[in-house]
Amino acid sequence: MATDTLEHHDVDHHHADGPPSWDGGEAPMKASYGKLMMWYFLLSDAFTFAGFLIAYGTLRVMMPTWPVPDFVFQLFPFAGHTSLPLMFVTLMTFILLFSSWTMVRAVQEGQRENQSGVAVWMFLTILGGAAFLGCQAWEWTTLIAKENMTVTTNPFGTHIESGVYIDNNGNETQDVFEAGEPYLIHVIGQGHGDDHGDDGHADEGHAASTEYTPHHDEPGDYTDALIDEKGYIHKKYKVTEGEDAGIIKSQAFGPKAFGGLFFFITGFHGFHVLSGVIFLIIIFINVMSGLYVKRKNGYEMVEKMGLYWHFVDLVWVFVFLLFYLL
Repeated sequence: MATDTLEHHDVDHHHADGPPSWDGGEAPMKASYGKLMMWYFLLSDAFTFAGFLIAYGTLRVMMPTWPVPDFVFQLFPFAGHTSLPLMFVTLMTFILLFSSWTMVRAVQEGQRENQSGVAVWMFLTILGGAAFLGCQAWEWTTLIAKENMTVTTNPFGTHIESGVYIDNNGNETQDVFEAGEPYLIHVIGQGHGDDHGDDGHADEGHAASTEYTPHHDEPGDYTDALIDEKGYIHKKYKVTEGEDAGIIKSQAFGPKAFGGLFFFITGFHGFHVLSGVIFLIIIFINVMSGLYVKRKNGYEMVEKMGLYWHFVDLVWVFVFLLFYLL
């Protein structure tokens, strides 16, 4: 009888405190162990990206000059410079966000145990991820090969003072610029992207007043110009306003931090996309083989991969905001 009384007392106390507590035998919040581990990983990865982006924002605020995204990211494949900047990176963003939607559809079809539907939408997601990586490869190649930007060298910048360019004889030209306008320092004998002919002149309508375009390929033609050991031409100018008015100076490189952070952060994100595409291909093969049909768990592996893929897309939104819009 004492035992019966004790058991009755325990039951009453258990219900008096509210719903039954988790006893270790059931998944908390109806989330499996695999989903919880994926959330833990994504949370830690979010802190990593946040640290990188905060560092970028801090350095940008501290620097007196910084490249203007509308000027740096103007090129578009087969079209050269466009009158609408950021068109190519906008296309990249659309591709990645569209792949996120196809991933949602794959998860939905998995919850319905529809093998063919999961396969179709996962295949489209793989294509979207591969297309994004191809776009990023083209962007990197263009910046490195045509604009000569590296991890340690940044030819882009903005003027911190107003002035007028001078020629090799010390005479002022018609190229007047204002503080805050962008510029691009060239390697000797090279023009800006694909918009220059053999003579090196800029196409009409492009910001020729804020960049140096050599007219010849022979280094001897620039003996009066400031050329460093790598062949970069630092165009000379005369300050027109402020305390230094009348003083002749040379156009300086942009901050090194821009090139290093751009390639590191976008490359780190690109590595996540590449890893995601690889895992998507593996899971796609498993879907086609019918592996997940036997488990009858709503294609949980596809859902876990969907969490990762949405995270990668969300991170790109912040990268797009900081590097390309601000």
